[in-house]
Amino acid sequence: MPTVDRVHPTETETGTGQAVVEPPVRPEPEPEPIVSVVVPALNEARNLPHVFARLPQVDELILVDGGSTDDTVAVARQLRPDIRVVTQNRRGKGNALACGFAACTGDIIVMIDADGSTDPGEIPSFVAALREGADFAKGSRFRAGGGSADITRLRRAGNRMLSLLVNVLFGTRYSDLCYGYNAFWACHLEVFDLDSTSPAPPGADGRLWGDGFEIETLLNLRAARARLAIEEVPSFEHDRIHGVSNLNAFTDGIRVLRTIAREWPRGRRRASRQVAGRSTR
Repeated sequence: MPTVDRVHPTETETGTGQAVVEPPVRPEPEPEPIVSVVVPALNEARNLPHVFARLPQVDELILVDGGSTDDTVAVARQLRPDIRVVTQNRRGKGNALACGFAACTGDIIVMIDADGSTDPGEIPSFVAALREGADFAKGSRFRAGGGSADITRLRRAGNRMLSLLVNVLFGTRYSDLCYGYNAFWACHLEVFDLDSTSPAPPGADGRLWGDGFEIETLLNLRAARARLAIEEVPSFEHDRIHGVSNLNAFTDGIRVLRTIAREWPRGRRRASRQVAGRSTR
């Protein structure tokens, strides 16, 4: 019986009758996400050299100035000529973040503080959590590997009670509700429904709801309400390098409680998808 030479799908036949094996087609590697870092700042000229020195390679750096009376903007531009400076349109950290987020063009948005309390060197850990499947990477001082050199006993106790309250009401497993080191995919920005365009309301305060330090709780609650996949990333909080914090444990704690009360009626109809730790992914 005559024999038949068979050419496999990955082979081609040459003019000499010999089969040449073609290399397999390899999939294109996924492109690296564009990372935007938002830094709200108010009179932080002395702290920026320390913060920027710790920054890893990022694609976009946005400083949101809150009306600084020192050389914050000039120092930022001197240190990082590629920086984008945005001026917030109202007052408060929440408004600064909203304005910064709106200006971002990256795939991933990371929020850090300008006073040196959040370590920019941890940014790769937040980005890794997002690339491994999380929608919202939330910093925690109370996960293994995290910690704080700044938190007082009063703030620690208040944070623990507020975290427990939110976990009961919203079905979350947050270990650190009131911490402002977070990162998320920019495609989820609309989930947070932040106002970056309305003018300051009349009155001495000049802030809308969410413009203050309650922004950190607001982001966490709305991420849970939208059923985003949330992963806590261990983070170490350092002492502020220079200057005095504008945080007030009592008044800002009351604002956090009011935020929980405002968000709960909608939040109790949905539960979040939270990843307890990196080992479960």
